[in-house]
Amino acid sequence: MPTRPTILVFDSGLGGLTVQREIAKARPDARYVYVADDAFFPYGQHTEEALIGRVVPLMGELIVAHRPDLVVIACNTASTLVLSHLRAAYAVPFVGTVPAIKPACARSVSKRVSVLGTSGTVKREYTQTLIREFGGGCIVTLVGSAELAALAEGALGGQGIDDAELFREIAPCFVQDAAGARTDTIVLACTHYPLLLDHLNRIAPWPVAWIDPAPAIARRVVGLIGDHQPGVPPGDAVLLYTSGKRHAWPEALAPFFGGQVAA
Repeated sequence: MPTRPTILVFDSGLGGLTVQREIAKARPDARYVYVADDAFFPYGQHTEEALIGRVVPLMGELIVAHRPDLVVIACNTASTLVLSHLRAAYAVPFVGTVPAIKPACARSVSKRVSVLGTSGTVKREYTQTLIREFGGGCIVTLVGSAELAALAEGALGGQGIDDAELFREIAPCFVQDAAGARTDTIVLACTHYPLLLDHLNRIAPWPVAWIDPAPAIARRVVGLIGDHQPGVPPGDAVLLYTSGKRHAWPEALAPFFGGQVAA
């Protein structure tokens, strides 16, 4: 890998910034191209065929335009569906984002785990396979949300969040059985959701561990491209929207890029 690698981070919107933030901490010297496919947002409301038909050729265009050394698909829905097609089509290394069911079930004491994702992610066979392989005897509740990703995008843009609306989306995650055993771990199976973590902690009916996959993704990236090179100054960052719009408040995004304000 070059001393200053180019890393392309791709998501349906701005949720992938939670992954971008962790990668930038590990490799502040890298050049980042963050692409939000807002023209097709939200991914969870599209069919599998539509998503494959959208993302595979779009990624080809992005690879030609930006020549990344590595691509991170910072979207659970896209990763569970399109990642294998991308790896078959392009030689660049891809790192995906999948529901963190294995670490969640490993740390659960009550053995009651919920997976909170988009409707597309929770219904995928890929998710069921992860539960079968790594469930570890846990009872896993799958909860598909139609609104949380949009709420997170709005919150990042400074919009207020209605607690009652937010609670309706997460309430099915909190399960307590007749014997009193209740959910103690919730997988955030959409990269948008950690943007709401402060709100989620505040309105949760009881304390739970929220599992964010972003740190593990960053470790995987470093494993593929190597550690930060001492003496190399911070890299730059570019933020692109497939709709062509420009962001009105780039200063709010600087923390996600290691302090660099996205262009």
